Amino acid sequence: SDGFERTNAKMSLLAKIAEIENEMARTQKNKATAHHLGLLKARLAKLRRELITPKGGSGGGTGEGFDVAKTGDARIGFVGFPSVGKSTLLSNLAGVYSEVAAYEFTTLTTVPGVIRYKGAKIQLLDLPGIIEGAKDGKGRGRQVIAVARTCNLILIVLDVLKPLGHKKLIEHELEGFGIRLNKQPPNIGFKKKDKGGINFTATCAQSELDAETVKSILSEYKIHNADITLRSDATADDLIDVVEGNRVYIPCIYVLNKIDQISIEELDVIYKIPHCVPISAHHRWNFDDLLEKIWDYLHLVRIYTKPKGQLPDYTSPVVLPDGKTSVEDFCLKIHKNLIKELKYALVWGSSVKHNPQKVGKDHVLEDEDVIQLVKK
Repeated sequence: SDGFERTNAKMSLLAKIAEIENEMARTQKNKATAHHLGLLKARLAKLRRELITPKGGSGGGTGEGFDVAKTGDARIGFVGFPSVGKSTLLSNLAGVYSEVAAYEFTTLTTVPGVIRYKGAKIQLLDLPGIIEGAKDGKGRGRQVIAVARTCNLILIVLDVLKPLGHKKLIEHELEGFGIRLNKQPPNIGFKKKDKGGINFTATCAQSELDAETVKSILSEYKIHNADITLRSDATADDLIDVVEGNRVYIPCIYVLNKIDQISIEELDVIYKIPHCVPISAHHRWNFDDLLEKIWDYLHLVRIYTKPKGQLPDYTSPVVLPDGKTSVEDFCLKIHKNLIKELKYALVWGSSVKHNPQKVGKDHVLEDEDVIQLVKK
């Protein structure tokens, strides 16, 4: 009966979610209802989290191998409805730039491959079944979500003939998993305390949140003592994102496929849409544009190594994510014990004033710097 009860519980969760969504749709948005809507949003976020992360130890269904070994320097997830040409795009990209043969594990997905671009190894991952109701905790969507949240970039593949409906649906799904696309984390300071009530400050004018709404959203989370600082004009959603604390912010590119079916004039319009790249997966048109944009959005930093008395090795850079590019990060990427042996490093490139320059472990490297480590 346990399985039955669990299905029952899940149904009631889904029913509750539907109920709240309906009520939100019925409620007019204005100053008077903002408070009420904020509360509903908080309730909704809590229910959604329950769906995605199962309560208690009755789980155990999560071990079904959608744990993809993270290889390479970055990981890109491909999302799209069936028949938009997602698999064609994947196999053509992997086929043209690939360095590893596709290998399979589980029926859920294959790693289409790792492509080498500008010296970086980039893992391409198909994220199947995200669209078909994974956010309601159905099927094996849950593991796919977990993997989607580890991607450095998400590509949403759309059919150029019917893009907008699909785009809305997919974005809605991903938002439901706590993935925020092309957004920065909200500028909100949030600190829980033991006592002292809710201490609310806003450093600029707020169009949606006031002290009362903030209090009621927090009390929905049973938080009664906290410092909240709003440093930008924030929405109820922003506040909930910060309180939930499990949101991931991932850049996203919309890939409009099948451009062989439209006119040049239409293509010109598409080119002006932000975050968009028109391609034809089948004819392999405009792949270089797509790769260039992917590279832009990944924000990777390439560091070339130079053994003593030899030329730098420009073929295989050490690739670091933007924001983690100190000499120490560089050493950790190579081997965890390397930092203990480091005396200093010599760096050539845009991050230093002289070439070469002696630097310590805290020096921040920039793209295409050359480094030589000097050991103790």
